[in-house]
Amino acid sequence: MTSSIVSLEKRGHVLLMGLNRPEKRNAFTPDLIRELAKAYQYLAEDNDLRCGVLWAAGEDFTSGLDMPAIAKAVPMIPFKPIIPRRAIDPWGVNTPPCPKPVVCAIQGRCFTLGIELALSSQITVASEKATFTQYEVSRGLFPFGGGTVRWAQSVGLNNAYRYMLTGDWFDAQEAYRLGLVQEVVPDGQQLARAIEIAEKISQQAPLGIQAILESTRGFFDHGATKTFMRIRWQMAKIALSKDLRRGIAAFKQRTTAQFKGN
Repeated sequence: MTSSIVSLEKRGHVLLMGLNRPEKRNAFTPDLIRELAKAYQYLAEDNDLRCGVLWAAGEDFTSGLDMPAIAKAVPMIPFKPIIPRRAIDPWGVNTPPCPKPVVCAIQGRCFTLGIELALSSQITVASEKATFTQYEVSRGLFPFGGGTVRWAQSVGLNNAYRYMLTGDWFDAQEAYRLGLVQEVVPDGQQLARAIEIAEKISQQAPLGIQAILESTRGFFDHGATKTFMRIRWQMAKIALSKDLRRGIAAFKQRTTAQFKGN
């Protein structure tokens, strides 16, 4: 389950997806983007998987785009997307986002597309030594991996402008203050902590997790009114599920529910 540039490992209901170009600081080439998109599709389609963990081999999460490798592809992106058919855009720009949650583990340098991967994930754990920069404006580009939208959603409009317009570096504590990352841990512990969180998520009711993602995304896409109208239909589906009965029985028996996603 491992390609040369993206490693995949199933641990129970969790899928570990590893960026595997450490010799190039996990810089993104078209091939790396395509392989990661296939990994997200695999996470979405495997009924036994409930949560993903995105991590990176080596000292750095990613140095962003591998400009020499991707220079020819960038001008064609509006006309010929890099994401293959029947795959999920990990950044959730060119396709609907992954229907299952992803926890991100970041260490070392996290540039541009790496920040946008964290923003498109649900929870991010960073090493205390991690550093960040959204520096596309310094290279004649702009954050086209969803950053222009998700920065503002996650940290507020003016905080988003502060770092997107300047390309300035910031550290893990600033990322935590902003809300870009949810936990900062000692260096080397970020992956273990991300897996721990993912395993906790995978123990919860899958239908409930799906409803949370659908509802929160629906709010940002369509607003509160349409989202509230949708909630009663989501509740009707869950009310008929066997997992709800399992959850109620576990509550009465003071045990841990064993959810099956039906």
